[in-house]
Amino acid sequence: MDKNQLPPEAIGEDELQRPQPADEPISTRDSQDLFKVMRHTVDRMQNDQMARGDIKILSRTLRELRYAFSVFRPFRCRRKVTVFGSARTQPGHPEYETAVELGRQMAADHGWMVITGAGGGIMEAGHKGAGKEASMGLNIMLPFEQSANPYIEGDPKLVTMKYFFTRKLMFVKECSGVVCLPGGFGTLDEALETLTLMQTGKQTMIPLVLLDSPEGSYWKDLGLFIDKQLLGGGMISPEDVHLYKITNSIDEAIDEVIGFYKVYHSMRYVKDRLVFRLKEKLSDEQLEAVRTEFSDILASGDYTQRDALPEEAGEPDLADLPRLHFHFNRRALGRLRMLIDFINGRVKT
Repeated sequence: MDKNQLPPEAIGEDELQRPQPADEPISTRDSQDLFKVMRHTVDRMQNDQMARGDIKILSRTLRELRYAFSVFRPFRCRRKVTVFGSARTQPGHPEYETAVELGRQMAADHGWMVITGAGGGIMEAGHKGAGKEASMGLNIMLPFEQSANPYIEGDPKLVTMKYFFTRKLMFVKECSGVVCLPGGFGTLDEALETLTLMQTGKQTMIPLVLLDSPEGSYWKDLGLFIDKQLLGGGMISPEDVHLYKITNSIDEAIDEVIGFYKVYHSMRYVKDRLVFRLKEKLSDEQLEAVRTEFSDILASGDYTQRDALPEEAGEPDLADLPRLHFHFNRRALGRLRMLIDFINGRVKT
């Protein structure tokens, strides 16, 4: 679909220009220096007399990621939601039908694409709802051979990968939100890894929804465990529970994902400063409220609004967006999520 035909809420960043992760130094160089480093690394591998098995891992990883990047590249400006869930959930099950409706609304009503693991169950349901044009798949090679579901099989937007770690990298790198339906060990791994990446600042902040069917309690029960054991035991901060939302409602799940980008657009670090790009400028009253309510997450200085920085010249499509500029302490990630919600007018401290 042409970018100009998409609703504004479906347009994200040109990731060809965006550092990965967000705190990578900004550079206007042509990347030849990085190719030189990579070639030097290969030379050193030869000199190290590395085991053939280790070389095969590195070679396959590089080839998988190169191909995956090339498949996703044409769609990088279009926002996508990654949907996780069990491969065993059958059509007609409440969770399957919930995933179908989630995919349908995200694609048809909001113009987003839907990424899944391309297998059956919840993955199939997400693609069924989104339709072929709005579906992208990241399949995994397993000993018992997980085939792609019929809604993505044979599609050029399907990537099949050997390693879980490369696949999981693509799931979170290429999306603007994650929705997890009930699933097994793999689903729990994906949900908790997404949480860990955000809690440690290794992943740019995104909405994470843990979605049960209307009568389900899978994620609700996990939430009780987190509150009792992790929060009650002092293993996470009270603010960390704002990094995710548990709900039984498709409407609430979609509102959480879409509403995350109501005013907030994206973020990046410029030297020691965190820059929020906003869809609209904060009023003087809103800015003062931010200064009052969120002074605790500043390493120094204050919050200021300004235009795009010279270092952001590589993203001309975002040049006109106002910026909120501050020296974040890089620790209080739960509070940072609360700041985004506050800016979006979705929560009061």
